[in-house]
Amino acid sequence: MKNSLMVLLLSPGLLIAAAHAQDKKGTTVAPAITDTAKKKPASITDKVKSCRKYDGLFTLYQDTANGTVQLYVKKSQLGKEYIYQSFSINGPNQLYLNQSMHRATMIFKIEKAFDKLEFSRVNTRFWYDPHNPVSKTAMVDKPEAVFLVEKTVSEDADGYLISADGLFISEKLDPVKPLLPPGIPPTAIFNLGSLNPAKSRYTTLRSFPNNSDIVVDLAYDNPMPFNSGTTDITDARYVRVRMQHSLIEMPKNDFRARRDDPRVGYFSQMVNDQTSISPVPFKDIIHRWDLKKKDPNAALSEPVEPIVYWIENTTPVEYRQTIIDAGLKWNEAFEKAGFKNAVQMKIMPDDADWDPADIRYNVIRWVSSASPTYGAIGPSFVNPKTGQIIGADITIEWYSGSATPILDELFKSAAATGNLQLPGLDAQHEAYCSLANELKSQFLTGSTVLDASNASTADLVEMHKQFLTYLIMHEMGHTLGLNHNMKSSQMLSPAEVNNTELTHKIGLIGSVMDYPAINIALDRSKQGDYYTTKAGPYDLWAIEYGYTPFNEGEEVAGLKNIIARSTDPKLAFGNDGDDMRAPGKAMDPRVNINELTSDAIGYAEDRFKIVNQVMGKLVQKYTKEGQSYAELRTRYGTLLGQRFSMASAVSRYVGGIYIDRSFPEQKSANKPYTPVPLATQKRAIDVLSKYIFAPDAFDADAQVFPYMQPQRRGFTQNVVGDDFKATENILAVQTGSTLSHLLHGATLQRITNSRLYGNQYSVASLMGDLQKGIFNADISTNVNVYRQNLQTYYVRQLVSMVDPKNQQFDDVSKGAALYTLKKIKTQLATAVSTNDETKAHRANLLFLIQNGLEPK
Repeated sequence: MKNSLMVLLLSPGLLIAAAHAQDKKGTTVAPAITDTAKKKPASITDKVKSCRKYDGLFTLYQDTANGTVQLYVKKSQLGKEYIYQSFSINGPNQLYLNQSMHRATMIFKIEKAFDKLEFSRVNTRFWYDPHNPVSKTAMVDKPEAVFLVEKTVSEDADGYLISADGLFISEKLDPVKPLLPPGIPPTAIFNLGSLNPAKSRYTTLRSFPNNSDIVVDLAYDNPMPFNSGTTDITDARYVRVRMQHSLIEMPKNDFRARRDDPRVGYFSQMVNDQTSISPVPFKDIIHRWDLKKKDPNAALSEPVEPIVYWIENTTPVEYRQTIIDAGLKWNEAFEKAGFKNAVQMKIMPDDADWDPADIRYNVIRWVSSASPTYGAIGPSFVNPKTGQIIGADITIEWYSGSATPILDELFKSAAATGNLQLPGLDAQHEAYCSLANELKSQFLTGSTVLDASNASTADLVEMHKQFLTYLIMHEMGHTLGLNHNMKSSQMLSPAEVNNTELTHKIGLIGSVMDYPAINIALDRSKQGDYYTTKAGPYDLWAIEYGYTPFNEGEEVAGLKNIIARSTDPKLAFGNDGDDMRAPGKAMDPRVNINELTSDAIGYAEDRFKIVNQVMGKLVQKYTKEGQSYAELRTRYGTLLGQRFSMASAVSRYVGGIYIDRSFPEQKSANKPYTPVPLATQKRAIDVLSKYIFAPDAFDADAQVFPYMQPQRRGFTQNVVGDDFKATENILAVQTGSTLSHLLHGATLQRITNSRLYGNQYSVASLMGDLQKGIFNADISTNVNVYRQNLQTYYVRQLVSMVDPKNQQFDDVSKGAALYTLKKIKTQLATAVSTNDETKAHRANLLFLIQNGLEPK
């Protein structure tokens, strides 16, 4: 009976009845709310009632009290693909977070998973023919990349509301912070520390029908920094980096991707055809703008939408017309593709109501950074699915202390980044970040030579105008899709480069996408153009390939006809992947920077002569009243850098192989690989021996050294003294990119391998010629300090080669090194000297050789 009553008391019906029962005073009691009753979720209207709304592609709501942001995703947007592009707006230059760095480009999509939204990256590296049954495996063995999952906070009939802070106040979309690889000391380079979301904030929100831009300040804390950075870092413990996240609608148009071809140089998306059985299943596509003719039937028509560049109002007024003229010079190339006035140049008014960071505007801007890592960059961003360029910007770095901006350098240099890994940068964007300021050095060389020659102000102004024209055209070329062409500087012969009647017609070099040496004539009375100032033959042809419109059924044949002309010497192409900047890298010495003419060795020899002539005028020219000797030291360093560049270019002919990338049907007179002739390789060694290795190669410099005093600024003296380290710097010229290349394992192996198909220069002969150039001139006399360092370096390298533990060299190279060491030992045994310094030096060489030859 008791148990039955308990059951009744606990039954739902009884509880409900009790809820309606009267209290002791006879008042009716309202129904009790139990823990199990469901609360009605707050509506989206309730969740955003204190927010400012930004309506557009994606709707954003920002709380007006605390600044947090919520993102509204429509149900119709689920499963659709969108483009993401990030930009750094402001940050440490040495970490490549400075203004206008185009960083991550990707396609992403959003999908619903129960009560959450998943954000994932789409893999665009593969293509499947939908008519092939293999296409059903398109998603097999390609793991998803889900970078964020957020729980919905509310929903309505049309979509879902989520917190956006985890998406934008984070490194989920773009891994902003560079990484220092293991083994690199923390003092080597400035480090951001850890992201602090609490100190981070939103700066600007913009949402338009086709894109939404979210600008954020990401705060990084590093309580114990080992490196304080450069002068742009106010406090190494606390740094904010301004980033822009752009969410872009996938373009809705009939844009047709264009196939890449290795004979012409465009930036590209690498795509593999997974349904092809071809040994080269490549469907790589180039980057290009969507240009369509207003009149499709006209041979020459204006485009429906031209490519418009806005010159930002930060640009010095005196340079704006030169920039406009330079940009419009690209229209000559587009006329070859059938377009009139394809490029338009406009000046941003001071009262403009739009922001240059708005991706709808292509902007040319000038900045003045504390420690520039680049001189100018011309990146663009694209639809990874098609290669369509959606937007572009050009940033020119004002070179503090002169009216000369410095140019970009696309070559990836570990020294420039301190071996940083940059996970937030796409590979093609990362290439923009490796400035070695080659052309700034070239320009300063030109101005120094003109100064020393008492050139007129008009000459200096003209050289600067040509430089700026070249710079703008070069960077605009990048934003049109073109990558570098480091082979075009060999278009003209030495006798032709100063013929202005010719260079004004076809250009000084084949392409503005090269990095040539500035053209300085040894005989100043014969001086021609300093830089090319027009699109060259290669540029016209490359734009024709990339932009000529074709009907779908005619494109394959039309492109084949255009690309068939690649064997024309004026259309020669070789890009950064082929070039010879890093010791041991690549093969073709004609694909290089800081050289000029079809006889780069002869041109380098003239440049050595010019540098030696100018050395004698530096002290008088740059000893100025009221000024320290800092400028003199800088000018000398520039000329020394010229020797480094020329020696580097000449050395690449040794063991070099000329490359011809034409296809078989073009019936080229050249084989794909042709070793550099023996006479040319020998000539290169002779020039290096005379101007780099010889005992008197640097005699002209001695008169400058006593004046190489930097300007004291506070307590900034170098820890090892401010005196110029002449021997160290000159040894770097002799070895840094010269002997280090000639004695590189890859170079020596290439010499041996190419002997199987025509090379007549052996490794043993090369080492013997180097021995003559490095030892013979002073074997019967005393050895100066330059030669002591050079000879010691050479012997140490040979000793290192013969070490059995060293696996960087093949046995042919090891044998040649051993043979050469024994010859040097014999040569030293009969050497003559009259001072103790030389005797000590040679005793050390013999000691090194003896230790190297002893069994280990």
